[in-house]
Amino acid sequence: QNSNVENLPPHVLRLVYKEVSALAADPPEGIKIYPSEEDITELHTAIEGPEGTPFAGGVFRMRLVLGKDFPAVPPKGYFLTKIFHPNVGHKGEICVNVLKRDWKAELGLRHVLLTIKCLLIHPNPESALNEEAGRLLLEDYAEYESRARLLTEIHAMGGPGGTSGAPQDPNDGPQPKKHAGDPTKRAGPSKKADKKRALRRL
Repeated sequence: QNSNVENLPPHVLRLVYKEVSALAADPPEGIKIYPSEEDITELHTAIEGPEGTPFAGGVFRMRLVLGKDFPAVPPKGYFLTKIFHPNVGHKGEICVNVLKRDWKAELGLRHVLLTIKCLLIHPNPESALNEEAGRLLLEDYAEYESRARLLTEIHAMGGPGGTSGAPQDPNDGPQPKKHAGDPTKRAGPSKKADKKRALRRL
C-alpha cells in the first residue's frame, strides 16, 4: 500500500534492483540483506552489533525505505529492533548525516548501510534524537553503556541461537514459587493459631 515502486521511474527501479541484488549476493561484513521481491523500495536488513560496543552479540533488524524521489533524496532508515542509541529515535528513526545533508545520489545503499553500522561504533551525541542517550554518552558513559547493553540483551539477542535456552527458563521459574506457596506448609501455622484462639476462649 505504501510502496513506491509505481512512483519510481523504470531506470531508477532497474538501478535499485541491480544494487539490491549485488548487496544480497555480497553483503557488507556483519550485515544481512532480506530483499523483498514484491517491493524493492523497502529493504529489510539485520546488522550485527559491532564488537567492543554495548551492542555486541545483538542482531538489530532495520529497514531502508526509498521514497519516490530516490536517489535525488536519501532513503529513510528505521531500526525495527529496540535500541538505546543517541541517533535513534523512540520510533526507530535513524538520524545520520548521510541520510540528510551529506547525501549524494551516487553514494548508494551499501554506503548507507556501512554508515549506519559505523554509527553503532561511533555515536554522534550532537545530532541526538534520543536526548537521554546523548546526555549519558557525554556525561556518564558507564550508565549509557549499561542501558544500551540491557536493551541489547532484552531485544536484540532473541535470534535463532539466542533462544535455544530461553524456553526452559520460564518452566524452571514457577517451580520454586510452588514450593514457596505450598498450601500444606501454610496451613500448619494457621491451624496452630486457631487452636491457640480456641484455648483462649476457654
